[in-house]
Amino acid sequence: MLYNAHELQRSWLNIASAWASIGAEMLSNPVLPLNYMGGYLGLGPMAASALEVFAHATAPRGKPEFGIESVSVAGAAYPVTEAIVLNRPFGDLRRFSHDGLGEDAPRLLIVAPMSGHYATLLRGTVARMLESCEVYITDWADARDVSLSEGRFDLDDYIDYVVAFLEHIAARNAAGGVHAMAVCQPSVPVFAATALLNMHDSPAAPRTLTMMGGPIDTRESPTTVNDLAMERPIEWFRQSVIATVPLQYRGAGRRVYPGFLQLAGFMSMNLGNHLMSHWEMFKHLTIGDQEGARGTKAFYEEYRSVCDMTAEFYLQTVEEVFQKHSLPNGTFRHRGEAIDLARIEDTALLAIEGERDDISGLGQTRAALELATGLAARKKRYLLAEGAGHYGIFNGSRWREKIAPAVEDWIAANR
Repeated sequence: MLYNAHELQRSWLNIASAWASIGAEMLSNPVLPLNYMGGYLGLGPMAASALEVFAHATAPRGKPEFGIESVSVAGAAYPVTEAIVLNRPFGDLRRFSHDGLGEDAPRLLIVAPMSGHYATLLRGTVARMLESCEVYITDWADARDVSLSEGRFDLDDYIDYVVAFLEHIAARNAAGGVHAMAVCQPSVPVFAATALLNMHDSPAAPRTLTMMGGPIDTRESPTTVNDLAMERPIEWFRQSVIATVPLQYRGAGRRVYPGFLQLAGFMSMNLGNHLMSHWEMFKHLTIGDQEGARGTKAFYEEYRSVCDMTAEFYLQTVEEVFQKHSLPNGTFRHRGEAIDLARIEDTALLAIEGERDDISGLGQTRAALELATGLAARKKRYLLAEGAGHYGIFNGSRWREKIAPAVEDWIAANR
């Protein structure tokens, strides 16, 4: 019922958005008399701006494109080639490259979060690392579009996918190896996958693993997100936030944690900031400053594009990562095999945290360095991004100018 109710509301809002967009265009068109409504009071532009903000906020959204057309290296622009190199039911492996990269360029796997947003949220991460690396990224599927015939997808499957992707990249670059980067949520399963590959002396074990704002040990500086997971039993999550995909989607009948519920949670955490952003957009539009409004529009175009995740993956993540703290407690298992973090001896670890991160608190990612007891100190590094919030770790000017160069240096030092 929850998903069906949302679909009904979404249909109404889609209609309202279309009418608001038409109204905004009529009120701002200089050919039409409605543009001059209100005389010197400026009611026409104000009404048009309000309608445009509403239309943008309620418009339907699908999966965005990466849209990385070119990259600049040493002042020269190179066209970017994008391709899917592995296709799997619950996620593809996507590769980005360009002619400015030499044969010995590092191969970097960026593992995107499966936490509501599409992998395109890391567009800026990919574009910046593409300056020096051949970049691969996990392009996770929207669970509502995956047929029930494809089976389940849980935390064990996630680790299997990461291992398979690393093996594929390593096989193409046997001499140079592969490097990995986990952004936020996947830090735990990628850390586990790295330990697993080290335990089995696999050539696919990454030379370096960079973990950014990841919940390795959420007992360190717990945030509101962590508190919510700890305050309620797992059955509450199973009964309150899990829904069934309706018949109109390919994944009809699949149990999921819906993207629209995740988006509601994201928005409610910083509702005041989101309201102010839309108010600023309104003011820019009122005075005809389309350029000023464009940045806010682009951000929310991506931010509101959400997808569902399978119920089993979500519930297992909540239980193992946020409630039982299985990885730091040494009780985490992959398909029955105990994950021994002390066996990580060959993969150099870089832990990055944002000073103002309100999703993964300070110390949660750094804990990975302490847990890898078998790794030499020279193969561990910690970076605190001063002034950066959660999204500022992997997007924006701090990422491009300060954090990314540190990642590139770490990769270069451990090839």
